[in-house]
Amino acid sequence: MTAEAMIQEVTMHPSLPNWVFPPPRGFTAEDLDHIPDLPAHTQLIDGSLVFVRPQGSFHMRVVSLLENELRRAAPQDLRVRREMTIILGPRQRPEPDLIVIKAGAAHDDDETFYEAQDVVFAIDVTTPASEVRDRHRKPQLYAEAAIQYFWRVEKNPDKPVVYAYELDPATRSYVTTGIHRECVKVTVPFDLAIDLTEIDRL
Repeated sequence: MTAEAMIQEVTMHPSLPNWVFPPPRGFTAEDLDHIPDLPAHTQLIDGSLVFVRPQGSFHMRVVSLLENELRRAAPQDLRVRREMTIILGPRQRPEPDLIVIKAGAAHDDDETFYEAQDVVFAIDVTTPASEVRDRHRKPQLYAEAAIQYFWRVEKNPDKPVVYAYELDPATRSYVTTGIHRECVKVTVPFDLAIDLTEIDRL
């Protein structure tokens, strides 16, 4: 859509917010903090705004379980953050469900994003609506930004399965380090032992 066409659309539909009609080259990561009335948890991928559906009970319980265990086990030089965006490039600002950041990156209570170099570990819990992004585009972007560790969590059939990945620095892509059912036990990015069956108690 050209700039002229965008202006014409806004004029014809004055009740629509301006972000319904993206600029010709797409939005930038910086724009995300300045666009009024965006829905909560809007992400930016390849210059396009990505909106998320209300999360279901399974997604919420998995994120809560993992968040609690990460906070319990994380060393003092790391911090756990939930549903915060990462700036990966000029037009890339996705929002993983959980990230682990370097403690020095936690500056104040008003921060709305973290830089890729401060993120050690990212986790996405896949939903039917996010499956393609979580399996393909987002891991590609995380790897290109040199985020060392990534987990994708899926529902199969009614229990969480954790797919764990580590960055291969030679190829700047992820390699699988394990597929975990019922229990996750790993030593990187730090020692973790998570009983996935605990989701039934949440």
